[in-house]
Parts: sequence; C-alpha cells; structure tokens
Amino acid sequence: MYSAAMGTNDTSERLVGAARELLWERGYVGTSPKAVQRAAGAGQGSMYHHFAGKRDLALAAIRRTAEEMDAAAGAVLDGGGTPYERIRAYLLREREVLRGCPVGRLTMDPEVIADPELRAPVEEVLGRLRARLAAVVREGSESGGPNDPLDPEETAATIVATVQGGYVLARATGSPAPFDSAVRGLLALLAPLAPRPAR
Repeated sequence: MYSAAMGTNDTSERLVGAARELLWERGYVGTSPKAVQRAAGAGQGSMYHHFAGKRDLALAAIRRTAEEMDAAAGAVLDGGGTPYERIRAYLLREREVLRGCPVGRLTMDPEVIADPELRAPVEEVLGRLRARLAAVVREGSESGGPNDPLDPEETAATIVATVQGGYVLARATGSPAPFDSAVRGLLALLAPLAPRPAR
C-alpha cells in the first residue's frame, strides 16, 4: 500500500498515491473511495476537499502514473549508448512483472476505456512511448547501414506489444518466465540494430 514515505505528507498527495496503488491492484471498479481513504489515512471530508469525487481522483492518479511511466522510459531511451543498447536497457529494466503494467492494465478496465478523459492519459503515454521507440529504431537503422532495415513505427509497435503481452502471459502463469522469454526473443529479432563489428 501507499506510504507517506513515498511522497509528501500532503493529504492530496497521499490520496493520489493510494489511488494509484489501488487502481493498479484492483482497477477502477474495484477501487472505492473508502478504500482509498483508508490506504491514504484520510477522512471522507479531506478527500472531497481535494477532489470532486472518485473519477476526479482517479484521473489525477492515472495522469501521475502516466507521467512516471513516460519519465522512466525517457531516462533509458533518451540516455547514452547505441540505439540497440538503449532499447535493450528499456526491455531489461526492473519491473514488477507479476503485477502487470500500471498503465497497460488500465486498458483492460471497461470504465476507463469508456471514459474519454480517463482514457486520454493512457493513450497519450503509450503513443509517446511508441514515438520515442520509433525514433531510436530509426536512429539505429540509419547508423547501421542498409542491411536488414527495420520499419521504425512497426518495430516500435512490436516492442510495446511484446512488453504488454509479456505482462499478460506472466500473470497468467504466475511466473515472470514468459515475460523474460518474450524479451529475449524480441532482442534477437532486433539484432539488425546491434552495432556491427569493425572490419
């Protein structure tokens, strides 16, 4: 559960943090205002002082989760190293695989998908991830020469789909092994981006 040590002691921050954890664990329908209040150590009056209701709080929580996902991906993909090394670092970075992706899981929540405003941060962050990955793939294809060119947009979509699908397979089996296997297979397919040895 969310702890005040994870953020500030401000009530609204505790509420957002608690909502993020519960949305990840239970989804929108399974996250009640009372559960959020209990997890945040806040009263009903405090919650409704800061947020108009459950939907307003959920929107703030989803936006925060999307921002953190975007920052984490950017730290790796926009960092140093060759394009292949950056994509490899993104794929191999530490994740709570058995909990699933905190953003990707929201796409399976009918209440979120049916609400354009709640869905927007999810759609936007996944779109930015695909665009960032496509830029890295394009960079790798251009620097690696004409052999085995990869389509940047299609490759980026494949990377995102593999990661999200890997989460689903891992949760279905109760083991991170299918996720790890999918990542290894994808890295083998991305070999054309790897630096070629000097001749």
